[in-house]
Amino acid sequence: MVGEFVEAARERVRAARAALAAAMEDEDAYAAAVAQDELDDALRVARWHGVDVDDFEPGEG
Repeated sequence: MVGEFVEAARERVRAARAALAAAMEDEDAYAAAVAQDELDDALRVARWHGVDVDDFEPGEG
C-alpha cells in the first residue's frame, strides 16, 4: 500500500511537470499557471508524506 502511494505521488509530480513543460512550450500562460499550481500542490503533498520527488527523473519508477 505504501509503495502504491509513493508511485501515485511520483506519477502526479511527473504529470504536472509534463503539463507545465507543454504549456511553456505552447506559450500558454493560463495553462502554465494551472500546471504550476498542480505541480506545487503535488510536490507539497509528496513531501508532506516523505516521498522523495527530487531524486528521480521523469519516467523513472
